[in-house]
Amino acid sequence: MEQFKDLQPITFPGVDPNQPLVIAGPCSAESEEQVLKTAHQLAENGIKVFRAGIWKPRTKPGGFEGVGLKGLLWMHQVKKETGMYTATEVATHEHVNAALDAGIDLLWIGARTAANPFAMQDIADALRGHDVPVLVKNPVNPDIELWIGGIQRIYNAGIRKLGAIHRGFSSYGKHLYRNEPQWHIPVELHRRIPDIPIICDPSHMGGKRELISPIAQQSLDMGVDGLMIECHCDPDNALSDNKQQLTPENLNIILNALVVRDTHMSTENLASLRQHIDQCDNELLEILAKRMRVAKEIGTFKKEHNMQIVQAARYDEIMQRRVKQAESLGLSPEFMKEVMQAIHEESVKLQLSLFEEENK
Repeated sequence: MEQFKDLQPITFPGVDPNQPLVIAGPCSAESEEQVLKTAHQLAENGIKVFRAGIWKPRTKPGGFEGVGLKGLLWMHQVKKETGMYTATEVATHEHVNAALDAGIDLLWIGARTAANPFAMQDIADALRGHDVPVLVKNPVNPDIELWIGGIQRIYNAGIRKLGAIHRGFSSYGKHLYRNEPQWHIPVELHRRIPDIPIICDPSHMGGKRELISPIAQQSLDMGVDGLMIECHCDPDNALSDNKQQLTPENLNIILNALVVRDTHMSTENLASLRQHIDQCDNELLEILAKRMRVAKEIGTFKKEHNMQIVQAARYDEIMQRRVKQAESLGLSPEFMKEVMQAIHEESVKLQLSLFEEENK
């Protein structure tokens, strides 16, 4: 988007801008001892940006909702004792004012807040006139327009050190991930706002500490600009999200094992392969156009013979057959189901338009 052309990188003195930014710390600031102990352990392992939730939005009332303003004093002490930069979540005008007054170096906006345009505008109004890095988490539901809209509100307030946090998306039922990655959404965000840094939050995405390492590696392979990972000096006894928090020691092991891909390598050797991809895409488009022409002829036949459009048995037969064919060719059955469903839906729309023309 042309509007976001003057975004500035989110960097801190003493933090290597050529390496992924790592933001780590507890889900919640619980006590001064817990905050300082965790911070010192992280600092000893080279972490430069310390995060902790001061105000915690919870799904249901009655849970631990953060320590509030006194936690900001602990964050100030972290800066004083370790030299680390500090980051916390804000959800209201008052949170922004309090965090800025306390000298917090980076603010982020959570998924629940990002889903509410009124809340986002309230925060944007509080940020106006300030120069502070701000990260916007994706909304709870997979709505890229809502995500971009929230980012746009913060941008319109004059914030130029602006980034996004990909923490996955809620879905109904049981899944491997606490929040499904749906990587195509942050990829589309990057396509539409190329200069925005994207930070991955594998803690909230996985919901389990054993998933943090593979998600972190996958996100780096996708080209994210950094990681936000929850760490606690005693994670099993944490007051919130204890299952997804690491010890600083375990975080250090994970970070040392991660592979950071070279983003500056020449892509000239990929030119011929990309040309081949373009050729395949052109052939796919021609085949799809041909299939839709046949679908239109079938629709005309159904209309002339007063037949209903959707033939459930036929659709089920095609789906099963194509999925088996896809597997035999080494393609994912889940992928083929999505492709065939999309093709079928477009064919039905095409045939419906024929029937609608007759009813006009």
